[in-house]
Amino acid sequence: MTEAASALMDMRLLAAQAIAREAGAMARRRFLDRSFAVKFKGPQDYLTEVDGETEAFIAERLTKVFPTDGFIGEESQARPAGAGGAVWVVDPIDGTANFARGVPHFCVSIACVDDDRVEVGVIYNPMLDELFAARRGGGARLNGAPISASNASSLAKCSVEVGWNSRAGFAQYVDLLRRVASTGASPSRTGSGALAIAYVAAGRSDGFVEHHINAWDCLAGILLVSEAGGYVSDFLKGDGLTRGNPLIASAPGVKDALIAAAAFEGVAA
Repeated sequence: MTEAASALMDMRLLAAQAIAREAGAMARRRFLDRSFAVKFKGPQDYLTEVDGETEAFIAERLTKVFPTDGFIGEESQARPAGAGGAVWVVDPIDGTANFARGVPHFCVSIACVDDDRVEVGVIYNPMLDELFAARRGGGARLNGAPISASNASSLAKCSVEVGWNSRAGFAQYVDLLRRVASTGASPSRTGSGALAIAYVAAGRSDGFVEHHINAWDCLAGILLVSEAGGYVSDFLKGDGLTRGNPLIASAPGVKDALIAAAAFEGVAA
């Protein structure tokens, strides 16, 4: 990356942090005043108008500053990048089921991809005012302070989030949960994949596994974990950006054990 391109990516990091805070403040206000209706895109797949409104706000802000950049969001049609542009990948509210039910555990997730690599990752939890941010090669931070993955060395002493989605199916999920629990790890599910992965980066959790996750749910977290010294599987291989992939993220000391427990096809230690 040239010096000019690197400086532009630094600008993208600053913009993503500011926009995530703005979008998070909007979502927080709506969460507190409960001024929205709840719909479903499928079983346990919640949707509120706040999702669309927040995504539109983020897209507008980013386009104004970086007009040649592309955009992929959970709630809108993808827009390709122009010449020399990067691609923003956004989840306006990750943890919509929590948001809809009044559970204060959700976030805004913004990632920037250039040349098939995640260069910027920002996750903002507006209810705790926690801003996780990373720039490739620059480390991972929480509210400006450096963070790092845990020093766990045995899954028997670990907390591992096992992500759920209806795409993989009930039987596969239960089997994955069984395999993780059989290692002695404590499995959990908190309803926000993006925050779960950010927590691995911050050492609050030791691992995250999911049979299939979409890019907007995980790209920012993937960079955070990588920059925090953790392990992440190769999510962007194949059609990962547009179609999603399985994902494993973990503290480095339990990487091999978690890969073995997950037993995902195509993911090897």
